[in-house]
Amino acid sequence: MKHRTFFWFFFPTGMAMLLFIALPILSVVTQSLFTPHEAVLVTVETCTPFKCTEETAIDQEATAAIRAAEPLGRFVGLDIYFDRGHLAIIEVSEAWRARVSFADFLSKLNNLPFYRAIAFTLAFTFIVTPLVILMGLVIALAVNTLHAKLKGIVIFFSLLPFVITPLIGALVLFWMIDSRGILGNALQWLAGDPTLSLKASTGLMWISLMVYGVWHAAPFAFVIFYAGLQTLPMDQLEAAQIDGASRFQRLRYVIVPHLMPLVTFVALIQLMDNFRV
Repeated sequence: MKHRTFFWFFFPTGMAMLLFIALPILSVVTQSLFTPHEAVLVTVETCTPFKCTEETAIDQEATAAIRAAEPLGRFVGLDIYFDRGHLAIIEVSEAWRARVSFADFLSKLNNLPFYRAIAFTLAFTFIVTPLVILMGLVIALAVNTLHAKLKGIVIFFSLLPFVITPLIGALVLFWMIDSRGILGNALQWLAGDPTLSLKASTGLMWISLMVYGVWHAAPFAFVIFYAGLQTLPMDQLEAAQIDGASRFQRLRYVIVPHLMPLVTFVALIQLMDNFRV
């Protein structure tokens, strides 16, 4: 009876996981082993009383017949994972053999699309996540010290970046870093170079995206930490104050240990979220 109850409780969840997780993953892996068929090209010769010309055209019937015979495409196995657009095994081997130094090898590796994307993902994740936690904690501590009448409006404005949808936020950032936008124009003015563009510089673009990531996610950490501060045991805080502990010592030995489970929670959520950037 116990196992039967467990089965019927688990059955809806299991079916949902099978239909929406397992089967799509299996389908994607299967399709990744095939590549679309190339169009069949034919040379058509057209003659007029004056001259003959040759044109290359797609044989629609032959192409359709091949694609109908093999709907998934041409089987290539794991070769597609090793081409230049993915793991680029040949290019990596050549870069390693032709390296002048390890920095030179990393520079060449960064020119490959897959490894450049990996580098950005790792940099974004492990830079933005600590900054989000730090900014969220600083904002929570600052708001917690405000007068009760000011807390409501400050919390409202602090949550605005988190409320704004990523699409709208990305468009605002795109316009701001444009050469005619407030940030792009200000950077040109400060550098004295009217041709300077944030979009043309990989490093500046990475920094802009990281700043946006912190700006968008910090309110989430702020809400979590602010809620945790409301459960802070005041007797421990008062005892530390009576013992002569400074503000930094109270933060380090009382507040931070109390918030550590929430710090772990925010870090895990941010890591999962930032890895999808």
